[in-house]
Amino acid sequence: MTPLNAAQADLDAIEAIVRAAGTSFYRGMRVLPPDRRHAMYAIYAFCRMVDDIADEEGAFAAKLPELTAWRERVAGLYRGQSDGPVTRVLVAAVQRFDLRRDDFLAVIDGMQMDAETAIVAPDLATLDLYCDRVAAAVGRLSVRAFGDASPAADQVAHSLGRALQLTNILRDLGEDAERGRLYLPREWLDAAAVPHDPVVALQAAGLQQVCGRVAALAHGHFRAASEAMRRCDTKAMKPARLMGATYAAILSRLERRGWSPPHERVSLPAWQKLWLALRYGLA
Repeated sequence: MTPLNAAQADLDAIEAIVRAAGTSFYRGMRVLPPDRRHAMYAIYAFCRMVDDIADEEGAFAAKLPELTAWRERVAGLYRGQSDGPVTRVLVAAVQRFDLRRDDFLAVIDGMQMDAETAIVAPDLATLDLYCDRVAAAVGRLSVRAFGDASPAADQVAHSLGRALQLTNILRDLGEDAERGRLYLPREWLDAAAVPHDPVVALQAAGLQQVCGRVAALAHGHFRAASEAMRRCDTKAMKPARLMGATYAAILSRLERRGWSPPHERVSLPAWQKLWLALRYGLA
């Protein structure tokens, strides 16, 4: 019997998408039992495909039909309908783990925020909404696939998703500026006299203060996620603990590096990834 009773060809196709992304996600999900692991691969593939639509060149008008088609595919999941490997496995995952339609749609909403316009200096409320859609909504799907559908697990998704996304924002400052984007909050930029122009902002003296505040906010979310995990199923939270520990380590390295250009991309050395995998993946 195959995981999720899905066709092996479909499982292989989705696993290939995850491997091709070159992300540590593939290794991290190996700690899960086969049914849950392949559900997570399908969730990742869905997110990747929608994200690729948002990031592709071209006007939003050309992207909207593709995003609308994914909204229709999501609706179809709950009628047992599918049109390819990803949706066929997602149908099985939805039925097995009671994944929620609103969470899939929230992910699409988040990608649409990026597709509609280059996000520059959003206010704090908009930034929080963006983090909820592109990260916490993925977390809400994930915790159910991990094996915990409790309110505490949703709180893990709420806090950990924000922590991970804020860390990504700090890590990708330079890359985002090259794309005309600046995800740092408007209120904090203004308080530190940092211009909203993405390239100019990276040279401003007040950037250190703003990034420090964003890092502190991320640390607070990491702590809240850790507290919520203690009220969850320990085994189910294993992947969440590993992701949280990995990104907290990345945030610490970012803080030690500082926020002044050049913004070399921060990653963890192989020994630290292995140590974290052993400590949290096998716990």
